[in-house]
Amino acid sequence: MNATRTGSTRRPPGTGGGAPRRWAGAGGRARRRAGADGRARRPARRHRLALGTLAVLVSAVVLVPLVAGLDQQLVDLRSAGLPPSPAHPFGTDEVGRDVLLRSVYGLRVSMLVGLAAAVVSVFIGGLVGLAAGAAGGLADRLLMRVVDGFNSLPHLLFGIFIVALFAPSATAVVVSVAITHWTTAARIVRSEVLSLRGRPFVDAAISGGSGRLRVVVRHFLPNLAPQLLLATVLMIPHAIWHETALSFLGLGLPAHLASLGNMINDGQRSLLAGDWWSSLFPGLLILVPTLAVSSLAQYVRDRANPRWRSELDL
Repeated sequence: MNATRTGSTRRPPGTGGGAPRRWAGAGGRARRRAGADGRARRPARRHRLALGTLAVLVSAVVLVPLVAGLDQQLVDLRSAGLPPSPAHPFGTDEVGRDVLLRSVYGLRVSMLVGLAAAVVSVFIGGLVGLAAGAAGGLADRLLMRVVDGFNSLPHLLFGIFIVALFAPSATAVVVSVAITHWTTAARIVRSEVLSLRGRPFVDAAISGGSGRLRVVVRHFLPNLAPQLLLATVLMIPHAIWHETALSFLGLGLPAHLASLGNMINDGQRSLLAGDWWSSLFPGLLILVPTLAVSSLAQYVRDRANPRWRSELDL
């Protein structure tokens, strides 16, 4: 009996038995909680970085032309091909134009064209997706087959075909991007409408005598607004890259207009002479805003629906 009691005597905490497992479990929970807090802060840091980058770029687009007070088309052959320096931070091109000033003007043009193209494409895709999801049946199947047909076409080649029908202009680029990119918004809106159709409040509205148009206006559109805004933001980088590719090929904006694609096209001739800055800095101004917009849009998407977070953030 004594031996049994002695064997069953509890050990003091920290000397063995179940206590170390208990303390280890508490430490494990603390470490997991700290890791979860760190992962929760990472998207916030990316969000702040993306927002700050966009704020700097927008400020540069607005303020640099006002502060510089120079003509971005000013030709100075005596300053042709100068490398980056305090007088010209991005250097000068083959005819002496300041690359920084032209890059800022080109970024402004690309951002405006990309925003306009994104809005038009989401508007077209939203109408098609809303009509398909709300109508259902044969209309839904026919509209989705049209969407599949447009998706089967190479976007860049189809865009080149569209802009080739018009003179180089911003309108032609907007039309080209809108016609080749509206299908993504159509699929997003249709799937959301199909999800809303099964909600109790929609069934209650229909049972109360609301017509299809009233249901669309009062119930579908307010719930679709966040998805449409997110689709527009996500479309802006695609539109900027599409416009840049068309301008680089000489089919986008007019050659005399400062565009990032036109600048890279002009700068490729200077690469053989070692003037790397004429193409590098316009290329960075294409890459940086598109990455910032994509990161910001991903953060907004993850905040709106945590289930969409990638496994890397979980």
